[in-house]
Amino acid sequence: MDNNTATTFDQSIRSFLDAAASKSHTPGGGSIAALAAALGASMTSMVANLTQGAKFVDLEANMQQIASEMVANIRECDNLLEADMQSFDTYMNALKLPKDTDEQKAARSLALQSAGISATEVPLRLAELCRDALLTSQTIAKTANKNVISDLGVAAFLLEAAAQSALLTVDINLPGLKDLDRKNQFTATRDQIQLDITALRQSIVTAVRGRLA
Repeated sequence: MDNNTATTFDQSIRSFLDAAASKSHTPGGGSIAALAAALGASMTSMVANLTQGAKFVDLEANMQQIASEMVANIRECDNLLEADMQSFDTYMNALKLPKDTDEQKAARSLALQSAGISATEVPLRLAELCRDALLTSQTIAKTANKNVISDLGVAAFLLEAAAQSALLTVDINLPGLKDLDRKNQFTATRDQIQLDITALRQSIVTAVRGRLA
């Protein structure tokens, strides 16, 4: 996405919430999941940024890298939020295609399948991003600045919630896919992600709680 192009992330929080609460179909659950993921990544970035300086000399280079990685994840969440809304609009437009003749029915069916695949790929990619961010967060759970360790727990909960939400969007789209190979591939991926994110969140939160005292 062009860095000069305004996106939903450029809106005020109030305007985004108003849009999400309105009768408009977008931003919907997939977009909200992307925002939650970005918030989770921002917390991991903050923790990494605050685990630098004289007290953390041995950790600083790694923490700088992690902070940069999380900033990149936030940008990707922005892209995926826009892609989620676009894929929904594409699907709705496909539903409106004429279906009076056999040719029109075939074209409409093809358009719906293409839109359905896109509408499944986007939230699946978001869930994968959340898993990656959780993996990164796990690596610093025992060494990050203890004064902000609870914020890493917040990151873990947000990232898991975002991933679970994204997987629900995957789940609602899977039944409509006719390409069985693609459908099975998506299903296997989402099932593995679900197992991974739960285990990662538990691991991080256990480490966090162990350092709260």
